[in-house]
Amino acid sequence: MPLRRPLALAAAALVLTTGMAACSQPQGPSKSDQEFGKKVRAYLLENPEVLLEVSARLQEKQLAQAASKSQGAIAKHRQAIERDPRDFVANPNGTITVTEFFDYKCGYCKIAAPQVVEIIEKNPDIRFVFKEFVIFGRESELAARMAIGAQAQGKTLPVYKGMMAEKSLDEAAIARIAKAAGVDVEKARADGANAAVTQQLQDVQGLAQALHIEGTPAFIVGDKMIPGADMKALNLAIEEARIAAKKKG
Repeated sequence: MPLRRPLALAAAALVLTTGMAACSQPQGPSKSDQEFGKKVRAYLLENPEVLLEVSARLQEKQLAQAASKSQGAIAKHRQAIERDPRDFVANPNGTITVTEFFDYKCGYCKIAAPQVVEIIEKNPDIRFVFKEFVIFGRESELAARMAIGAQAQGKTLPVYKGMMAEKSLDEAAIARIAKAAGVDVEKARADGANAAVTQQLQDVQGLAQALHIEGTPAFIVGDKMIPGADMKALNLAIEEARIAAKKKG
């Protein structure tokens, strides 16, 4: 059977089981609908991989829609995205800016982190901006505050590497990682606990909302949003930015 047929059947099954996802007069399914539903159910039980493909395509569509919504807001918030003096910036003299919204407890951020570090270390022309976007609760906030507190000590990147490599990030692990990175833990903890840092974290939350960022990681290169740990797309966006910069030059 051609691929389009099972996908159509799966889509129809989802429609039947969700009541068309709209308000309507309650009606029982017709006999033909019942027969069709039985056929769909039988097919899906025999071919469950079809639902996985439908789910993957739906997720791709949702990510594309989110990126489209974000694009219009990027230009409006360019200064906050790329030039907030409170953010840690690796390769500050780089000519191409990449901004990442991340959370230290985000599994996908941890997957992306080694490649983020590689981009920074191998590409001095990439000015990399780190946005502490806390979405996973208390430990995430403690980690963000520790990293921001360590910024004045010049230890943010080693702390980032350590926290992203840690699977179980709790309060004790945060302190241990910071100490291993050469951070004065008590000073960094105190610096990260002040009202200015609270405001910084709140501002990042507000900026993410304005950009329609609903998860982490999220990368911005120029006018392009790359949602998720799609490092292939990120590297492509960087190359496109380089080409555009050469053309302007």
